[in-house]
Amino acid sequence: MIRRLWWLGLQTLTCWLGATFFRFRAHGIANVPRTGGIILACNHQSYFDPVIASAALSRSVTFMARDTLFKKAPFRFLIESLNAFPVQRGKADLGAMKQSLRRLRDGWPLLVFPEGTRTKDGSIGSMRGGIGVLASRARVPVVPTLILGAFEAWPRDAKLPHPSPIEVRYGKPLPDDIAWDADKVGPALEEALNALRFDRRAAYGIGVNPRL
Repeated sequence: MIRRLWWLGLQTLTCWLGATFFRFRAHGIANVPRTGGIILACNHQSYFDPVIASAALSRSVTFMARDTLFKKAPFRFLIESLNAFPVQRGKADLGAMKQSLRRLRDGWPLLVFPEGTRTKDGSIGSMRGGIGVLASRARVPVVPTLILGAFEAWPRDAKLPHPSPIEVRYGKPLPDDIAWDADKVGPALEEALNALRFDRRAAYGIGVNPRL
C-alpha cells in the first residue's frame, strides 16, 4: 500500500512537471490492458523514458535498468522504490530474464527497451534478440510504445534536459501469433513503432491524468 501511494505521488508530480515544462501528451491509453502481465516495448530516446512511458497509466509499471545504476545507495533506493530491477547490459542476463518472467506472471506491466540503448540521432534502431526470447516465453500482450520529443529535450550527449514538447503513443497489442514468435516480434515491433511515429491521428494526444 505504501509503495502504491509513493508511486501515485511521484506520478502526479511527474505529470505536473511534464505538462508544465514539456507539454506532455499521451495517446492510445485505451490500448494498454488494465489487468494482467503485459510488455510495453518502447523505443529509447533519453533518461526520461521510464517515467514518460508510465506516467499516463493507472497501473504501476516495473522495468529493467542497467546494473551500474544500482551502485550508489540513494539512487538505488529511488529506482527500486519505482519497481526497477538490474540487468547486465551487453550480455545474456539469465537472472534478469527470470525476474522479468516472474513479474509478468505476477501480473505486472513490464517496460522494456528492445533497442538496448538510447538512440544517437532520434531514430528507431533495430530490435535486439532479447525481446523475442522474452515475449515467446512470457506469452502476454506486447504493446508497442512510442516516445517522441524526449531526444530533443534530453539528447544523449547533453548533461541536462531543456524544455521541449514530449508525447507517448501506445499502439494496439501485436497479434499473438506474431508477438509470441521469437523470430517475428522484433521486426514487427520496429514496423509498429515507425507506423506510430507517422500516425497523424496521434498528433492530437490527450492531456495526462494519472487516473486515466
